[in-house]
Amino acid sequence: MKISATLRRAGISPFKARLVANQIRGKTVNEALLILEYSNKKAAVLLKKLLNSAISNAEDRIDEFDEYVDVDDLKVQS
Repeated sequence: MKISATLRRAGISPFKARLVANQIRGKTVNEALLILEYSNKKAAVLLKKLLNSAISNAEDRIDEFDEYVDVDDLKVQS
Protein backbone atom coordinates (compact mmCIF):
# COMPACT_ATOMS: atom_id res chain seq x y z
CA MET A 1 0.00 0.00 0.00
CA LYS A 2 1.29 3.42 -0.91
CA ILE A 3 0.57 6.46 1.25
CA SER A 4 1.36 9.92 -0.04
CA ALA A 5 1.45 13.55 1.00
CA THR A 6 2.13 16.56 -1.23
CA LEU A 7 3.89 19.81 -0.47
CA ARG A 8 2.98 22.74 -2.69
CA ARG A 9 4.29 26.30 -2.85
CA ALA A 10 7.16 25.56 -0.49
CA GLY A 11 9.17 28.69 -1.20
CA ILE A 12 12.44 26.81 -1.54
CA SER A 13 14.38 25.78 -4.60
CA PRO A 14 14.05 22.16 -5.72
CA PHE A 15 17.82 21.72 -5.55
CA LYS A 16 17.94 22.68 -1.87
CA ALA A 17 14.97 20.47 -1.02
CA ARG A 18 16.42 17.56 -2.98
CA LEU A 19 19.64 17.68 -0.93
CA VAL A 20 17.69 16.85 2.21
CA ALA A 21 15.23 14.51 0.48
CA ASN A 22 18.09 12.35 -0.80
CA GLN A 23 19.30 11.88 2.78
CA ILE A 24 16.03 10.35 3.96
CA ARG A 25 15.03 8.42 0.84
CA GLY A 26 14.88 4.68 1.55
CA LYS A 27 15.05 5.07 5.35
CA THR A 28 12.40 4.01 7.81
CA VAL A 29 10.10 6.70 9.16
CA ASN A 30 11.82 6.80 12.55
CA GLU A 31 15.29 7.14 11.01
CA ALA A 32 14.07 9.86 8.65
CA LEU A 33 12.51 11.85 11.48
CA LEU A 34 15.77 11.71 13.44
CA ILE A 35 17.76 12.90 10.43
CA LEU A 36 15.34 15.76 9.82
CA GLU A 37 15.28 16.71 13.51
CA TYR A 38 19.02 17.32 13.65
CA SER A 39 19.48 18.85 10.20
CA ASN A 40 20.04 22.59 10.09
CA LYS A 41 18.58 23.11 6.62
CA LYS A 42 15.36 24.99 5.92
CA ALA A 43 14.17 22.10 3.76
CA ALA A 44 14.42 19.76 6.76
CA VAL A 45 11.68 21.68 8.56
CA LEU A 46 9.41 21.52 5.51
CA LEU A 47 10.10 17.84 4.86
CA LYS A 48 9.51 16.97 8.51
CA LYS A 49 6.05 18.53 8.32
CA LEU A 50 5.43 16.64 5.08
CA LEU A 51 6.57 13.34 6.60
CA ASN A 52 4.35 13.85 9.64
CA SER A 53 1.45 14.52 7.28
CA ALA A 54 2.13 11.27 5.42
CA ILE A 55 2.25 9.38 8.73
CA SER A 56 -1.09 10.91 9.67
CA ASN A 57 -2.51 9.92 6.29
CA ALA A 58 -1.38 6.34 6.93
CA GLU A 59 -3.10 6.31 10.30
CA ASP A 60 -6.30 7.65 8.72
CA ARG A 61 -6.16 4.94 6.10
CA ILE A 62 -6.05 2.36 8.88
CA ASP A 63 -9.34 3.69 10.27
CA GLU A 64 -10.97 4.14 6.87
CA PHE A 65 -10.31 0.71 5.35
CA ASP A 66 -9.92 -1.36 8.53
CA GLU A 67 -6.43 -2.34 7.44
CA TYR A 68 -3.56 -2.80 9.82
CA VAL A 69 -0.52 -0.71 8.94
CA ASP A 70 2.33 -0.54 11.43
CA VAL A 71 3.67 3.00 11.25
CA ASP A 72 7.10 1.81 12.39
CA ASP A 73 7.37 -0.38 9.27
CA LEU A 74 6.76 2.50 6.84
CA LYS A 75 9.61 3.61 4.59
CA VAL A 76 10.27 6.86 2.79
CA GLN A 77 10.03 6.55 -0.96
CA SER A 78 10.66 9.15 -3.64
